Amino acid sequence: MKVVLINPDIPWNAGNIGRTCVATNTELVFVGKLGFDINSKEIRRSGLDYWQYLKYSVFKTFEEFLETLGENPSLIFFSTRGKKTLWQAPYKKDSCLIFGGETSGFPLEYHQKYPDKIFRIPMSSSKIRSLNLSSSAAIVLYQAIRAVEI
Repeated sequence: MKVVLINPDIPWNAGNIGRTCVATNTELVFVGKLGFDINSKEIRRSGLDYWQYLKYSVFKTFEEFLETLGENPSLIFFSTRGKKTLWQAPYKKDSCLIFGGETSGFPLEYHQKYPDKIFRIPMSSSKIRSLNLSSSAAIVLYQAIRAVEI
């Protein structure tokens, strides 16, 4: 399984997600424009001393990342604009759990190209637009692991 971040903006979120990936033995993939230097002090600080154990990769484009996957990869996108919830996602052991950037989400083309592969985390309150990216990644990753292991 992989956690994929498209155009992530905030180093502390990426560091925290990296820490969660180490805890679950999950690869972290960075795609597109990063709002930070991958070796910056901020990202390492939030990942604490676990960053050295993180398996991660960096790709300039989503297409470049897709080329590394086999035929018919299990791509599952998460957005507040998803019509189905994370509980309805078709998780597999090799799923790519894909998240957009903190300030911009996914580019419009993702919503157009993958409409049936976009899911959301349900929220009962209408007082917030979204959850923090690192919280969302943790919620989804642990749900995916639980769903695959049952």
